Amino acid sequence: MKSSGLRHGWTTGACATAATRAAYTALLTGEFPDPVTITLPKGQQPAFALAAEELAAGRPTVGDLAAGRRPAAPPRPASAMAAVVKDAGDDPDVTHGALIRSTVRAGEPGAGVVFRAGPGVGTVTKAGLPLPVGEPAINPVPRQMIRDAVAEVAAVHGGSGDVVVEISVDHGEEIARSTWNPRLGILGGLSILGTTGIVVPYSCSAWIDSIRRGVDVARAAGRTHVAGCTGSTSEKVAVAVHGLPEDALLDMGDFAGAVLKYLKRHPVPRLTIAGGFAKLSKLAAGHLDLHSARSQVDKGYLAELARRGGADGALAEAVAHANTGLEAVQLCRAAGVPLGDLVAEAARATALGVLLGSPVAVDVICIDRAGTIVGRAEPLGP
Repeated sequence: MKSSGLRHGWTTGACATAATRAAYTALLTGEFPDPVTITLPKGQQPAFALAAEELAAGRPTVGDLAAGRRPAAPPRPASAMAAVVKDAGDDPDVTHGALIRSTVRAGEPGAGVVFRAGPGVGTVTKAGLPLPVGEPAINPVPRQMIRDAVAEVAAVHGGSGDVVVEISVDHGEEIARSTWNPRLGILGGLSILGTTGIVVPYSCSAWIDSIRRGVDVARAAGRTHVAGCTGSTSEKVAVAVHGLPEDALLDMGDFAGAVLKYLKRHPVPRLTIAGGFAKLSKLAAGHLDLHSARSQVDKGYLAELARRGGADGALAEAVAHANTGLEAVQLCRAAGVPLGDLVAEAARATALGVLLGSPVAVDVICIDRAGTIVGRAEPLGP
């Protein structure tokens, strides 16, 4: 972090925990701590400013009302709401700037912390996620952080710790359309996420976690064939070729290694890898991270593949000096050299090398920018 100069941020789980701590404190004391400090799983203690706060007045007792008298003391608030604006630091997070609210009210004696999904927080509707169907999409680590915060406040201010905690996110349902949640069966809004409480800029941990959850959901649904796609165009091609349902599609992006390593431990019988020719040429050359900042198209490698496919010296030289990978494949197609198929086969070999020992058959589809298939490799026979 220090060497990059980038600023870290806070997860939705950390923000929800801070809002809950402030709200429960106010429920017990009538006053909101601002800023409010929480303890993260690794011991850090950040402070959060409150963006909104509200106490809902309690009602007089039935006895007071029947006697027509004022209560001896003001009734305890019925609920308390506190909100924190999520700051994702320098990470390109779609939830950056979202308002995370927690409304806390007394729960049934002995119930502990009961979680509710408020507006903008999703509900789990498919098996395979780390929460049962029907539960609010508040992940296990944020739940534990919130429970710990409630217990600490209860110990300091004499509360029971039996509370209902409703987490909501302003405009969360709209924001969730830019996430994997609808495909994963999390409907109605965002997930409250985070394992450390800290967002590391460009760590891409959330994307990789979504890939893993996508595999889990596909397996739970009984899918025997999934597709890891680098983008929306390749996804459409994979669906057209194989007729796959939505919950069998993995938004792989640049993270081929994440898909392959997770499938090695949690296999599905068949994997289709679909993507642009240039990106998959990187996989063919042995790269598992296909981002342009971490791997480049090796045109010398493509020239060598072209030679293996029958290219003469002049064509191989033209491939080596092509402006782009796509130009290289176009030159070869015009000469009848199957460079696209050779790249697909080499990409399949890289994938099988990562999956070694796991019962996953692999086919590869390479496309151009228009979505035309320029290379294929079918699964290897038994």
